[in-house]
Amino acid sequence: MDDSVTNWLDQIAQNKLNTEDVERSLRYAKDLEQGLAKIRTYSQGVSIFGSARLPMNGKWCKLAEQLGYKLAQNGHPVITGGGPSIMEAANKGAYEAGGRSIGLNIQLAHEQHINPYVTDEMEFHYFFARKVMLTMSSKVYVFFPGGFGTLDEFSEILILMQENKMPKMPMFLIGKSFWKPLDHFFATKMQPMKTINGEDRKIYRITDNIDEVVDAANKIGHPSIYDNLYNDKPSKFKLI
Repeated sequence: MDDSVTNWLDQIAQNKLNTEDVERSLRYAKDLEQGLAKIRTYSQGVSIFGSARLPMNGKWCKLAEQLGYKLAQNGHPVITGGGPSIMEAANKGAYEAGGRSIGLNIQLAHEQHINPYVTDEMEFHYFFARKVMLTMSSKVYVFFPGGFGTLDEFSEILILMQENKMPKMPMFLIGKSFWKPLDHFFATKMQPMKTINGEDRKIYRITDNIDEVVDAANKIGHPSIYDNLYNDKPSKFKLI
């Protein structure tokens, strides 16, 4: 038996984990393992986040579709949560441009189903594993208007960059009318209390111009499918 497996079994015994705890940890590991295997089949692209409830004929979904199309035209994989609305629009744009259109889906009690415009898909059981893969998949992050889920994804990636737990990569908030009030709250409430500083607010960029996203992705370039920003070895390409 491999020493690492033996040590793991010894640790389980020492911690007195019950059967349910062991089975739960194995389910976590399975979600992560399958996710890592999937994202190693394509080079890092652009993850696009946003609401699952906005109308497909609305301005935000139309803009997400345009962005997905332009990214695919420039050879960048487009990665979403695989669901409807903003996610479907971005995947549709990439799909119709003949690009790689990836959906990392999760089953929810309402509104979530894999959209028909993905070329590659995977379904997760756990939110945290899905978020890890949406993060590791990408060299650029884009947030359209959304709800609590979008805010959760935005704040988690933001704190990882703030605390240098991941490389600082381009992060765009699309929609000044939607995101400026949140930035105002950061500036007028959190910053004066010194819970954040001015540099933290420079991690992200609020814009209405999707071409800025495409330019940022083009500047980074197209990493090898075998490379990843999270590998232990130094990155072979520039982030900014």
